[in-house]
Amino acid sequence: MTSEKIIKSSDRVKNIGEVFTPLKTVNLMLDQPEIKAKIEELTATFLEPAAGEGAFLVELLRRKMEVALKQSKNINDYNDKSLIALSTLYGIELMEDNMEVLVMRMYRQFAESYNKGMFMLGGQPDKQVLDSAIVIIQANMVQGNALTKLNASGEPLIFSEWKLLPKARKDARQKVQRLEYTFQDILDGNEESDGKINKEVAEDIDLLSFLDEDYDPEKDVEDKKVNYLPVKITEVYKKLTDE
Repeated sequence: MTSEKIIKSSDRVKNIGEVFTPLKTVNLMLDQPEIKAKIEELTATFLEPAAGEGAFLVELLRRKMEVALKQSKNINDYNDKSLIALSTLYGIELMEDNMEVLVMRMYRQFAESYNKGMFMLGGQPDKQVLDSAIVIIQANMVQGNALTKLNASGEPLIFSEWKLLPKARKDARQKVQRLEYTFQDILDGNEESDGKINKEVAEDIDLLSFLDEDYDPEKDVEDKKVNYLPVKITEVYKKLTDE
């Protein structure tokens, strides 16, 4: 039996205090009654300010995907609810190598749980759902310093809220409005975002593009304001704006 890795190096422990949480500890914490109750609330949000390689977030996602399946009445409902579950999970991670693993693990867990749920419902996985999951993960997992609330370039950390819009009827597909906030705005309780942030980091990269040595994220930063249009949650991958 392979033991869990809780440190990468003694230097990282000394310099940044990095120690990974064992799965047994993760489960003990997530099994606390108050946490379990929140997990059962599909729209309850969770933020991990020191996400590491995703010990807490990946297990949270697995559990919330079970809730999504349990609450779904049909395949369309499950497509919507699986993305709602994913959209409530946020993470901040300082180290780039941890961030790469975090993103891959979140997508892998989503795809595994989603495909399993679809099989149980007698349906086929929807590519739009998987593509939208990539966009949500890229937006919700942020590399930076939770203490300074800045990224490596000294710019504010930015998160997206996937605001659920009222349905015209019970069986209508779920639409969302994507709004962007700085981490400082969230901590200050500022809910007056107009959905626009001056700098947009393009998310049109492949999920694994950070492994490409030629990839330069600075080329994907554009000085413009972004106002996302309301769309079905299964279509957020289109990233439609008012421009």
